[in-house]
Amino acid sequence: MTDTTSKHAGFPADPVVTGLPDGDRDERAPTPHSFPDGGRLFLILLAIATALAALGYYTFTQLFPARAPVTVPEHPTAAPSAPAPPALEPAIRHPLDGSTAEPGTSALPMLNESDAPLVDALMDLLGHDAVGRWLLTSDVVRRIVVTVDNLPRKTLPHRLAPLKAVPGTFGIAGQDGQRAIAAENAARYAPLVNVLESVDADKVVALYVRWYPLFQEAYRELGYPNGYFNDRLVEALDVMLAAPAPAGPIALAQPKVLYEFADPELEALPAGQKIMLRIGPENATRVKIRLAQIRRLVATETPR
Repeated sequence: MTDTTSKHAGFPADPVVTGLPDGDRDERAPTPHSFPDGGRLFLILLAIATALAALGYYTFTQLFPARAPVTVPEHPTAAPSAPAPPALEPAIRHPLDGSTAEPGTSALPMLNESDAPLVDALMDLLGHDAVGRWLLTSDVVRRIVVTVDNLPRKTLPHRLAPLKAVPGTFGIAGQDGQRAIAAENAARYAPLVNVLESVDADKVVALYVRWYPLFQEAYRELGYPNGYFNDRLVEALDVMLAAPAPAGPIALAQPKVLYEFADPELEALPAGQKIMLRIGPENATRVKIRLAQIRRLVATETPR
């Protein structure tokens, strides 16, 4: 699968982020490529411009082709081989039922016009306060798709995240050479975890299924013409659910500007699992319970 952390349709090029996928800044170690804070303006989505105007037409010579002279080759040639069969599309592992509305119909808007109605639907589900506090309301579908697609990868394109930054400063305990994530740092993520726990998983998935054609369109636009976004979502959920739970404080290293996990095995984990480590063990347990519920609803386990 093509790496889409720095190149994807409809978005400006974005530098690949290394180090902790946190969305935080630390005054002792500025992170120029981390999530922006809530007051920072995001880049506007670049207009998608495609102009394919190669129309076929019949000419007089196509309608009445001239006869070509018959020639005999000096040496016999092998008969042309039969054309290769067309490549089969990858099997859909987790098909969604009920997502039949087409973009642009009365049921769904076009992708480029989906922000306002989708934000309204999310406000009905999550509440105005939660959406206003956490969600970036431009290019919502594309931001979600890009983020989901990159959770199983090593890094995330933070500037294209769908959520605003968690308030506060990344908490670090200890001195140089003995630094670790501070235990109180987890409290900064608790309000967001509370929102996740407060929402009915069935209602979340029902909204997702209704709007699924737009997620699928954005996924194909991202560079997967034969891909199925729900399969990628299940992969991302599995990655998050498989995140390890180290005992005790998680040690940090700072080889350059960004902090990294001192343990090479933790540093090599996918971005989604690093997020689970970053939010703290109690928050991670709560998040995993809700993600497991969502996975059971979207993973039909019925290949077709």
